[in-house]
Amino acid sequence: MKHIVIAQIFLLVHSWALTFTAGAQSTGNRNGEVDLLADLAPEGPVRNYAAYTFKSTRIINTHSIENVAAGVLEFRIMHRFGAINGGWYELWGLDQAGMRMSLDYGVTPWLTVGGGRTNVGKAYDGFLKIKILRQSSGSVESPVSMSLVSGGIASSLRWDQPDRKNYFSSRLTYYHQLLIAHKISEEISLQLTPTILHRNLVANPEIPNDLWALGTGGRLKLSSRVSANLDYIWLPKAAELNVRNNLSLGVDIETGGHVFQLHVSNGRGLNEGQFIAGSVGNWKDGTVYFGFNLSRVFTVREPRALQSTR
Repeated sequence: MKHIVIAQIFLLVHSWALTFTAGAQSTGNRNGEVDLLADLAPEGPVRNYAAYTFKSTRIINTHSIENVAAGVLEFRIMHRFGAINGGWYELWGLDQAGMRMSLDYGVTPWLTVGGGRTNVGKAYDGFLKIKILRQSSGSVESPVSMSLVSGGIASSLRWDQPDRKNYFSSRLTYYHQLLIAHKISEEISLQLTPTILHRNLVANPEIPNDLWALGTGGRLKLSSRVSANLDYIWLPKAAELNVRNNLSLGVDIETGGHVFQLHVSNGRGLNEGQFIAGSVGNWKDGTVYFGFNLSRVFTVREPRALQSTR
């Protein structure tokens, strides 16, 4: 009888021990032991986005696929000088200067708005750039980045056609572009830019109001802060308009918050209406123009992620 009682006490204690152990394990699970083990498990593929396809928001003249970061304001100065073959008398074109100043703002990571003014034609311009696709690899693969750009240009020159009524609409030019870019490697990036340009007023009825063009741009990274750029715009009706396809070659130099773009081009235009449909220089005879772009960024509104850490 005594042995039976001892056996019953042993079984009771053993059952309590099992219950306590199970409870401890359950408590451990609730405290995150299972989560820790899950964290050690292999993760699935991650979506990786291509970054810094181009160093600036402009290849040279043409918009690049890059947007201004959200909450950041970019101030840009663009200079275009006279023909290099002007020689010493014109200081190889430096005596003649066209300039555009602009402000571009990143409203969101996918939307940039901007505007500027150039003394060439006393023109004001504005645009919207909307990112619709980003090149990526991993869980979701996309071979290209794509953005839409829509802009308008208004000339403020004094009206010089007394036989025509001075409609404000006659001063307007519009353009729409699809930017398609691919970062081939860390060193090489390419971009295609199908474009339609509409001018409300043209010189005579034989000149079309709508012009189609195709921009081609490229970047070759030379070092962490220097790259070589090419910007070419093919205009199928260039010969009919007595203009030339715009070709620009340049170098980008990044110095902290500034990006210097030094280049040579056969056009002096500073907005899409000018350099797409108004380039008249000839690379063969040296009628090309030196110019530069200088941009500086300012943080106006910090991203929410940074604000929440303060």
